[in-house]
Parts: sequence; C-alpha cells; structure tokens
Amino acid sequence: MLRTAILAAARSRRIERLVETAPLTRALVRRFVAGTGTEDALRVTRELAAEGMRVSLDFLGEDTATAAHAEATKDEYLHLLKRLADARLGADAEVSLKLSALGLRFDEKLAYEHAHAICAAAAAAGTVVTVDMEEHTTADATLEIVERLRRDFPSTGAVLQACLRRTEADCRELAVAGSRVRLVKGAYKEPESVGYRTAIEVGRSFVRCLNVLLAGPGYPMVATHDPRLIAITEDRGRWLGRATDEFEFQMLYGVRPQEQRRLVAEGYLVRVYLPYGTQWYPYLMRRLAERPANVAFFARAATSRR
Repeated sequence: MLRTAILAAARSRRIERLVETAPLTRALVRRFVAGTGTEDALRVTRELAAEGMRVSLDFLGEDTATAAHAEATKDEYLHLLKRLADARLGADAEVSLKLSALGLRFDEKLAYEHAHAICAAAAAAGTVVTVDMEEHTTADATLEIVERLRRDFPSTGAVLQACLRRTEADCRELAVAGSRVRLVKGAYKEPESVGYRTAIEVGRSFVRCLNVLLAGPGYPMVATHDPRLIAITEDRGRWLGRATDEFEFQMLYGVRPQEQRRLVAEGYLVRVYLPYGTQWYPYLMRRLAERPANVAFFARAATSRR
C-alpha cells in the first residue's frame, strides 16, 4: 500500500510542485543531490575530492521513451566529461549511467552506441564509466552491453545486485583480472522466483558475493551503508591480503558522511555516488517506491551526520 501511494505521488505534478517549493524539501534534496546542473556536480566533486574521496557522477533520468531524450542524455554526459577534463578532475570522478536512460527499453543498439560514445569521452577525460544495473528483466541485456563495451574500454564497470539469485554466479564469471564490479544489495522489488525477499537473505547473498569478488583478481567496489557489511568487508579484505587500495567502498551522497571520512582516514578508497539534474523528484520517489523501507532510511540519514 505504501509503495502504491509513493508511485502515485511520483506521477503527480501537483505533489511535485508542492515538494519542490517546500523549504524543508529543498534542504533535504540538497543533502542527497548535488544540484540541477553540470556546474553543481563539478562544485560538489571538488569539495569531496578535497576531503580525499572519489566520486561517481550520475545524471538523473530513467525510463527514457524517445530517441531524442536518449540523445539528450548522451549529450549531457559528453558535456559533463568535457568539463571534468577541463577541470582536471578525471582522476577523482568517474560517471555512472543507466542504459534505460540511453534508450535500452526500446532500442538496444541505440543504447549501446550512446554508451560507447560516453565511454570514449570518459577515456579522453582520463576516467571510466560504470554501467548501473536495473530490474532483472534487463540484466542479460545490460551485461551483454557491458561485455561489448569492455572490448574497446576494458575498465568499464559492471554492477551486480545481491538481491538476485543469479548474482553469485555472475560474480564468479566477472571476478577476473581487470574487471571492475560494483556490488549492491539492490533496490528493486523482484519476484521471488528470481530474487531474495528478506533482508537476511539479501545480506547473506551479499556476503557470499563479496567473498567471491574479494578472492578474485578483479577490482571490487563494495556499495553499502550497512555497518555490519562494512565491517565484514574490512575483515575479509585483511584476511585475503587485500591492500586498502585494491578495492573501494561506495556510498550515496549525504548518507553516513562521517563513516565515509572514517574509512578515508583509515586508508580505504571511498567513492561517493553523486546524482545531479532536474529529475531529482522522480529519482528520490523511485528510490522510496522501490523499497518503502527507504522512507525510514532517508529520514534517518537526513537527521544524522553519521
């Protein structure tokens, strides 16, 4: 019922206008989103880099329905990457992209071509691309496109979701030399036939997948705010002889910033997932709808500096 209500709110222009004009909401958005434009993204990237953190920039926008919209998204990424190069921030910031924003749902060939152009621009800027994972129905197409991109751009990152039953096998396949893999719990509510339904099951899957990635020769990117999983990662990394620069932690912008600083102080690489763009309202609402428990999660993050 809560998920249905959130999705209805996400489609309501009236509620969106109310949310956009509420002073409390504006403060909340600034906590979790860099801003609406490229310069906002660059400003916050510089601030985070000054604190010793790295960044993964995400231009907000999902479920693109037209070729023109997909091309506009590609063009924004190309502009962003040129600005990163001009500002010499390539060593500090990569970009994350969703293939659905590039047209995956209606033209896989177009999505691949746009992603390839973005990867080429990233290489020219001295950085890399990580391709986000979405619902399970797009998993095969997403991993196939990542495989194709890696032929020309070997450092292209993949994302795997511990909530899916298939993911441990995917980890074994992708845990190879030079392979960058971001492991997340996963925010999408998937059918029981393909996904784990309880927090305990997802957590156990995450640890199994983490073990595979840390034991392999690739480069794991451990995306979690869960204190228990962070501690397990630190412990397994030491046990497996991983240096602190041979994997990285990733966290959302505005969530547990003190923990991010603690990890940096202890010598770990920390990358902050930094969204920006005018589509912040559907971004936040979709995150809440995908997992209604996120309502409490974001509320706690908004009132906590830890």
